[in-house]
Amino acid sequence: MKITRKIFGILSSGKKVHLYTLKAGELKLSITSLGATWTSLHVPSRKTGRIDDVLLGFDTLDGYAHNQAAVGVTVGRFANRIGDARFSLNGKQYALFKNDGSHSLHGGRRGFSKLLWKSEAYEEKDGVFVRFELNSPDGEEGYPGKLKAAVSYGLTKSNELVVDYQAKLGAPCPVNLTNHAYFNLAGEGEGDILSHELMLYASSFLEVDETLIPTGKIVPVAGTPFDFKNRKLIKRDFDAVVGGYDHCFVVDGEPGKLRPCAEVFEETSGRTMRVFTTQPGVQFYSGNHIIELHGKAGSVYRIHDGLCLETQHFPDAPNKAVFPSAIFGPERDYHEKALFAFTW
Repeated sequence: MKITRKIFGILSSGKKVHLYTLKAGELKLSITSLGATWTSLHVPSRKTGRIDDVLLGFDTLDGYAHNQAAVGVTVGRFANRIGDARFSLNGKQYALFKNDGSHSLHGGRRGFSKLLWKSEAYEEKDGVFVRFELNSPDGEEGYPGKLKAAVSYGLTKSNELVVDYQAKLGAPCPVNLTNHAYFNLAGEGEGDILSHELMLYASSFLEVDETLIPTGKIVPVAGTPFDFKNRKLIKRDFDAVVGGYDHCFVVDGEPGKLRPCAEVFEETSGRTMRVFTTQPGVQFYSGNHIIELHGKAGSVYRIHDGLCLETQHFPDAPNKAVFPSAIFGPERDYHEKALFAFTW
């Protein structure tokens, strides 16, 4: 196992941004302190004999400083969408920044993904990790109460990428943390992900309106293009989904317990990624808005060249009483976990 750290670049404020590289088992992960962002993940393939980077991303700090597609970032205070960029809590209405039409997306104008996190690497018996910490003041982006977030990412000897999200709050507030990595198991720059096979451990999904805000209705996947209960090619029912997949699936099993939520297989490389979460939902996003994105190693990413599996609480949960509560603090700390296991 190995940890290295170097200076990735310097922001216009003069602050240094660090890049950590973790090596454990046969995986290698790089993460930067700007946005607590995954920048690369190298995974072997017995089928091709190659070790490929399976994450979309950029070569330089400048790419991440102008990262409009949220590639690889840690998202907060609230991942996904909050309808009409507002919510009510304890009789008071809070207004958020509108950055997705009339809605708020991924924390607003300057969410956690655009901030510099305090970072520290450490080693344990089974793996190597980086812990990121961030303090968000009361009123930031319109959210109430002070928040202290601590996010740990690491690799284990068992070829697993492990994730731990925590937050403590000074006042009740919606919280929903996730990572927005774009995966392509064939390797970044190797074309689209429509021929990947996907299985979701989800018997239902959230119905959404034309602006992707949940209606509040939870719909069984059976007999719909959203049925991934058995592994199938992403492209099989793709044309039946207007705009592509960008939907939250209700993970089977008990929220709060680490359980499987997704499995992805890519034929040419033979790579499989299994995803586990404690959260109630997983957002499957098929990269519908990637347009001529100039990425690492000279790659130009286009529509559907990466997929996201964002473990999370339900979008617009603060405005939907029927959804599991996403209100935390100060008596209820936020703590969720995820795990990405790779075989080849």
